[in-house]
Amino acid sequence: MKLAIEIGALRPENLAITTQWVRHADRLGVALAFSAEAWWSDAATPLAYLADKTTDIRLATGIMQVTARTPAMAAMTALTLHDLSGGRFILGLGASGPQVVEGLHGVPYKMPLTRLRETVEICRLIFAGERVQYDGKVFKLPLPDSEGKALRIAHDPAHIPIYLATLGPAALRYTGAAANGWLGTSFSPDHAGAHLDFIREGAASAGRTLADIDLCVSVRVEIGDDVDAMVARRKAGVAFNMGGMGSATTNFYNEAFRRAGFDEDARAIQALWLAGKRDEAERRVPDAMVTAFQALGTRDMVKERLRRYAAAGINTLKLGLDSVPQGPRRFALLEEIVELVKDIR
Repeated sequence: MKLAIEIGALRPENLAITTQWVRHADRLGVALAFSAEAWWSDAATPLAYLADKTTDIRLATGIMQVTARTPAMAAMTALTLHDLSGGRFILGLGASGPQVVEGLHGVPYKMPLTRLRETVEICRLIFAGERVQYDGKVFKLPLPDSEGKALRIAHDPAHIPIYLATLGPAALRYTGAAANGWLGTSFSPDHAGAHLDFIREGAASAGRTLADIDLCVSVRVEIGDDVDAMVARRKAGVAFNMGGMGSATTNFYNEAFRRAGFDEDARAIQALWLAGKRDEAERRVPDAMVTAFQALGTRDMVKERLRRYAAAGINTLKLGLDSVPQGPRRFALLEEIVELVKDIR
């Protein structure tokens, strides 16, 4: 089983310690480092900085939002990072959600899966060194009735893996059919079918299997004896995902938990959150909505949880280690997890 880390926000005050963090992971043999595109920065620029500071760890966007840039710009950014990293770059893409897409970028959240699919196809045209000619539902290149012409990017063909962050059934099927890797969230190895059944269907439709896809899922890891306190601290985050990570009608995180058997709980928490009752929403979160989706507890408990991810078919664990601050304690926690997974196959 491979491990991945999250880079987090890169700011002047934490630039040195974050660089040390990624280099520490590199020395430990961690496979990937992911840079997010959230409310603090783009996903690509931190990787350009870190490419020169690392040697073996693969650098990935987790994720680039496909509504925030044209497909050609996403592809050219990917090619640049591919070159700067010596071929270690992975392009992680996702559709995001309507609150961010329409609120921050001012782009209508229409046909998100179609936009994602067309972005992937155009990126691969460019990576292959082909002229950019594409007639899609969202993108038509060159633009019809314009002075545009079909251009070829001035770069040799390059192999850049594309990982997709998807949650809905149709998007999961597309991931299975077309992606090199899946970036999964709201995943529980106890309810793996809520995601993997759809990825498996998509893979089969394209003559592939799950073995052709790097199944990379996020998991929060905390090691200690006070399990009740760990669970209590995580409930606010679950409530936010159920109620705040999307609108009343579009919340892919909520839907994923409902498919995993928490339909009544997810709906109730969302209703409380949207009514402004956030404390009540947090209290409404049952323990199982934390423990089944994260790896918390003693060293032995955490090892058993990670073993369950491997048994479910997960190839790569993207570790969330926000239980400890950036610095020596987080470095030590990562070392401990690296040791734990050595015996897990």
